[in-house]
Amino acid sequence: MSHDLPPLNALRAFEATARLNSVSQAAEQLHVTHGAVSRQLKVLEEHLGVSLFIKDGRGLKLTDAGVRLRDASGEAFERLRSVCAELTQSTADAPFVLGCSGSLLARWFIPRLGRLNADLPDLRLHLSAGEGDLDPRRPGLDALLVFAEPPWPADMQVYELVSERIGPVMSPRFAGYERLRNAPASTLLSEPLLHTTSRPQAWPIWAQQSGLDDKALKYGQGFEHLYYLLEAAVAGLGVAIAPEPLVAEDVKAGRLVAPWGFRETPAQLALWLPKRAADGRARQLAQWLKNELRQTP
Repeated sequence: MSHDLPPLNALRAFEATARLNSVSQAAEQLHVTHGAVSRQLKVLEEHLGVSLFIKDGRGLKLTDAGVRLRDASGEAFERLRSVCAELTQSTADAPFVLGCSGSLLARWFIPRLGRLNADLPDLRLHLSAGEGDLDPRRPGLDALLVFAEPPWPADMQVYELVSERIGPVMSPRFAGYERLRNAPASTLLSEPLLHTTSRPQAWPIWAQQSGLDDKALKYGQGFEHLYYLLEAAVAGLGVAIAPEPLVAEDVKAGRLVAPWGFRETPAQLALWLPKRAADGRARQLAQWLKNELRQTP
């Protein structure tokens, strides 16, 4: 006789059958066929080397061994159900901590936070801002919203939301606005461009996608983060480069203009979370984000 635990599926089939005193009802509760439950009961009896049920008219009756196993398995499964329910409730009650860049938080997320709270009232979202130092593998962060290029890390579950589109923007307050607003994109090769050290590849990628020589680009004032770069553009300090969702509202309101449009890059705006910490709330959030991004002007 084996001293190993029997297969879990066999124990589940037995516990349900013994508790309900019916193979048919056990099959219905476990969402399997009558035959599947009967086969699992046979597997369990063969593993233990004892009979657990005897025929009693048209039904079944537990043997003494079956009564002992019913009491033990019933208590064990009830304890498991109780602990799993507690864990599920604990997860549901905890806030879902989402990391993203300060620029994405300020320029896209916060204006939509009221709508998210109304649409997903049970999410209890907590936002954590950072610039390149956020990692959902570390404790304290459940997921990360980030512009990045595939391939994705093997240990991450990634929800792709939208392809990144970037383009040059400037304010009507900019001194060179009238000179540039109807000029071809190649004119920017002689313009001292505002740029950010957090995304140095943005201007070269845009130039390449526009058929321009990225090595001919000239740079003016630099900023540590994209948020400061875009504030400088709104203030009329020059031409900046930005992801479309982060400036769409400014363009719509006329605070910024995008005379040369936006170009798609290899990057995606995506929601990342560790595979080991799969959370159903992330799926809800990803779908909400995707719908919102479709509606971004």
